[in-house]
Amino acid sequence: MIDKIIAFSIKQKMIVGFCVLLLILAGIYSAIKLPIDAVPDITNNQIQVITSSPTLSASEVERFITYPIEISMKSIPDVVELRSISKFGISVVTIVFDDKVDIYFARNQVFQKLQEAEENIPEGLGKPEMAPVSTGLGEIYQYVVRPENPGDTSFSYSELREIQDWIVKRQLLGTKGVAEINTFGGFEKQYHVHIQPNALTNYEITLSEVYEAVVKNNANVGGGYIEKQSDQYSIRGIGLIENMEDLQNVVVKSIHGSPIYLKQLADVEYGEGLRVGAVTQDGKGEVVTGIVMMLKGANSREVAQRVHEKIQEIKPSLPKGITIDEFYNRENLINKTIGTVEQNLIEGGIIVILVLLLLLGNLRAGFIVASVIPLSMLFALIMMNAFNVSGNLMSLGAIDFGLIVDGAVIIVESVIVVIAAKIHMNKKPLDKAEMNETVFNASTGIIKSAIFGVLIILIVYLPIFALGGIEGKMFKPMAFTVGFALIGALILSLTWVPMMCALILKRNLSEKENIADKIINSIKRIYTPLLEFALRTKVVIIGIAVVMLVISLFIFTRLGTEFIPKLDEGDLAYQIIRLPGVSLTESVNIGTKCEQILKAKFPEIKTIVTRTGAPELATDPMGPEISDVFVILKPIEEWTSAKTKEELVEKIQKELIVIPGIGLSFTQPIELKFNELLSGARGDIAVKVFGDDLSVLTAKGNEILKVMSSIEGAEDLSVQQLEGLPQLYIKINRDKIALYGISVDDVNDVIETALAGKGAGVVFEGDRKFDIIVKYDDEYKRDLNSVKNILVAAPSGMKIPLSELADIDVKEGPAEITRDNGKRRIVIQSNVRGRDIGSFVEELKSKVSSNVQMPSGYIVEYGGQFKNLESASNRLLIAVPVALLFIFALLFVAFNSIKQGLLVFSGIPFAIVGGIVSLLVRGMPFSISAGVGFIALFGVAVLNGIVMIAYFNKLEEEGVTNVHDRIIKGTSARLRPILMTALVASLGFIPMAISQGAGAEVQRPLATVVIGGLFSSTLLTLLVLPVLYGIFNKHVNPKYTFDKK
Repeated sequence: MIDKIIAFSIKQKMIVGFCVLLLILAGIYSAIKLPIDAVPDITNNQIQVITSSPTLSASEVERFITYPIEISMKSIPDVVELRSISKFGISVVTIVFDDKVDIYFARNQVFQKLQEAEENIPEGLGKPEMAPVSTGLGEIYQYVVRPENPGDTSFSYSELREIQDWIVKRQLLGTKGVAEINTFGGFEKQYHVHIQPNALTNYEITLSEVYEAVVKNNANVGGGYIEKQSDQYSIRGIGLIENMEDLQNVVVKSIHGSPIYLKQLADVEYGEGLRVGAVTQDGKGEVVTGIVMMLKGANSREVAQRVHEKIQEIKPSLPKGITIDEFYNRENLINKTIGTVEQNLIEGGIIVILVLLLLLGNLRAGFIVASVIPLSMLFALIMMNAFNVSGNLMSLGAIDFGLIVDGAVIIVESVIVVIAAKIHMNKKPLDKAEMNETVFNASTGIIKSAIFGVLIILIVYLPIFALGGIEGKMFKPMAFTVGFALIGALILSLTWVPMMCALILKRNLSEKENIADKIINSIKRIYTPLLEFALRTKVVIIGIAVVMLVISLFIFTRLGTEFIPKLDEGDLAYQIIRLPGVSLTESVNIGTKCEQILKAKFPEIKTIVTRTGAPELATDPMGPEISDVFVILKPIEEWTSAKTKEELVEKIQKELIVIPGIGLSFTQPIELKFNELLSGARGDIAVKVFGDDLSVLTAKGNEILKVMSSIEGAEDLSVQQLEGLPQLYIKINRDKIALYGISVDDVNDVIETALAGKGAGVVFEGDRKFDIIVKYDDEYKRDLNSVKNILVAAPSGMKIPLSELADIDVKEGPAEITRDNGKRRIVIQSNVRGRDIGSFVEELKSKVSSNVQMPSGYIVEYGGQFKNLESASNRLLIAVPVALLFIFALLFVAFNSIKQGLLVFSGIPFAIVGGIVSLLVRGMPFSISAGVGFIALFGVAVLNGIVMIAYFNKLEEEGVTNVHDRIIKGTSARLRPILMTALVASLGFIPMAISQGAGAEVQRPLATVVIGGLFSSTLLTLLVLPVLYGIFNKHVNPKYTFDKK
């Protein structure tokens, strides 16, 4: 079958050429259509259920809202994790599904279960709603709405918020790929009815009467229609409040025929809504921001581009003096990352082509092999589009052109050798028929080795498909793309390469020694004596190889481990953590002070945006004690304060440490969300303690924090603040209210209206709508005494102070209650700098188990990146041996010999030596990225062994019975292809190994392992493998001696 394909390709050159032209056109089209991203979408399949309940404390939110929702969700199939957070006024439940579940099917399941949950939530305490169809990494674009002149104070925060909500947000929501625009900062505009209690007393009107009057005086109705002759008139009753004057003139009551208007009982004015979050920028005060949340499954680069273009369209429609500034755009990172990938691919491709030209010594042959690179890439792009694999750092960045052209190198080198031999034998140039026959014979003679080599490289990538979770999503696109490119290269090796060899290689190859021959002959003059020495001292050579393997395995146990190297995003993010109970105003002041310090001290900072508390849609329900700070940096070439990001972080930390009462945790914008996605925490390491009692959890959390702080490499430590939130408790005394005939509902109604305000409908201003809030003036909640003196009306008309009806006191309560799969927990988190994560966690585990005693029923769990490393390592421990077994099976099929299969297989352990040593030399810990490098290495290590042993067998068939002669002739003949395959595969990775561009951190360990491993495996193939072959074949020729005859 394969021989027929090669014969057809050589004979029907026009058809093959036409097919390649079609491949080029389809590949170019696919390249244009290919979705581009920075990294693969690693988010899990999650749905958030958000319930706002402003009247409930954290423990009440847990009891009345979170618990019923969790119970309902537990019965949904394919739920792998259930997380929740209950804070004052809000509940967020996160349901994580298996990746195979369709997100819209999952949302349908959650929606149905929410109907059940709502029945168990007391009426009026909140309505659960699902968050938009976005992901944890969906915040792809963020912008600021601000006055054009930073010093302009003519626009209030309410006006800026109104512009964001009703002009900018509305237009952006129609953008393809946008799930939601989350507004953060500013004040929501409202119509406030500030009740005057004294006026209520004077007119003998109750608070509920005022509230009902506002609600009942704000409606339109339809009255059907009437017909008059041939016309029909719709009937409408118009009673909506349309402006401030309408609201002021609402009639509350009529006394002796005189109307009592709302303006007589209250100050009616524009006001600002209660808020739970604020945003500041560059130390110049508050701004309003919009966070663009991308639809799950959309392409972040395309969506970011559309949003950016839409922003430019919106700008002219803004009120004069207002502008929009983009401060975070994911597209910038994508462009930098893809730039790194393009640079590495181009440089790698040039190196591979130069090596081919240098060692083949034939420009036309070099062109044939080099042409396989773009053609196989175009084939890969077609398949990537077909299988919905995006072009990103992992899918495109890990391609080694040297690996792809290995099969073509073997075939073309064999064709050149056979053509030269034929010309030498015939003493004349070949004619067309002889050329076709020679190319056919040369190709079919070596194609088996090439096919088995490619199959083995494909098989070694199978363990990557066994990876699950984050690591699977990160590396599977790479395995797909490399697989596609290899399949494309194999098809081209069977068709395009033989056809082009027959078409463009010279039929009168000169026997004159060219530069390639000179290089190879120079190497042979060094190599042959070394091989002779190795054959004479076989025990020493084998011993050295085994000792090197043992030493390298020992080194491996000391390398340290990490999950995936950190991707340098180019920008910084840090968290400011304060004690629970701090006011939003104070947090804003602290955030502004930090911004002022950094802007004054570090000229490399382009802009700083501090987001304190929670946005309008609380997908991330932070309290006012936590701020996320985005530090957008200039290009590193413009830096003056520091040379590296690590140095910059240290200097920033030193400047901010002077501010009292804050904790700092440094990370990057995507990494901040990435870590939270992994474990619900934002540090590299998250230690979770599970138990029931919040006080015990807090105590044990502080003990673990103390242990963690004593470990080298621990930075940015923090423990979750579960307790310590000051709360004003108003405990209604049932005996006392009974004396006055007042109900609990009457008292609660006064508390809610007086202190928080109560919604009483909306006012429409064109398309815009604003809430009407009935409340007491702010002076009634200025301090504790003011609250105690709030008057409650009794049915008899008496006005009783609230302090007479309730016990009022300030107490500390739970700040937040977090649960994983129904169990309460506390998180102690840390970032790790200056050492690997694996050894850090091992030391932490040891110290925690010996120094922290856990009560019965309390469990410690280690999460964050370490948990994913552990999960991936466990999967690889099963998948890699299975893949190696498949490789051995293929080798057995190729050689029909267990002995020869083992000989070639010996290349794998000795390839590991170079990979481990190269990691040690470069100071890199073992990561999943390095593990994937070892997987890629196995295939190339075996490939050279196949070429060598296959040629030994061919010599044996040709009558070379003396094993020593067979080894010398075979190694001499195969030296060029072995060196070429090893050099193109390793040198093709050099740009990746030394790159300093965006995203290079993830690629470096992979490239380092392959380069080092190929160095050691090539030495094995050229020295140790011939020695082993000689030992294994002694019984074939009893008179065999290692001494040359």
